[in-house]
Amino acid sequence: MFGMQSCYNVILAFVMATVLSAAIYPMATAPTVAPERSSQVTPKLYPNYKVIVLNDDFNTFQHVSECLMNYIPGMTSDHAWELTNQVHFEGQAIVWVGPQEQAELYHQQLRRAGLTMAPLEAA
Repeated sequence: MFGMQSCYNVILAFVMATVLSAAIYPMATAPTVAPERSSQVTPKLYPNYKVIVLNDDFNTFQHVSECLMNYIPGMTSDHAWELTNQVHFEGQAIVWVGPQEQAELYHQQLRRAGLTMAPLEAA
């Protein structure tokens, strides 16, 4: 049958054919699928804060209205009077809502001007 050299040549030919065919015809692989993320990262927004003026027995309508116009950006005279009436008749009014740092500033300015303020609270 075959001699030892013949067997070696057959095996060598088989190995070479396999290696060459793999180089020429790469093996098909399954497509890669990215694993699903179990926890998506969602940005969390900072909460807004409410600046609330409380009613008292010593601040006049004029003073409250002027303070609102002086310290709250974009506050019109008409809106300041509406809020001042709300403070007087309902006991309190939310005069501004927004980011904490600005809310702290407006709260402090109104308090220093003599208005009675509720503590800041998340909106």
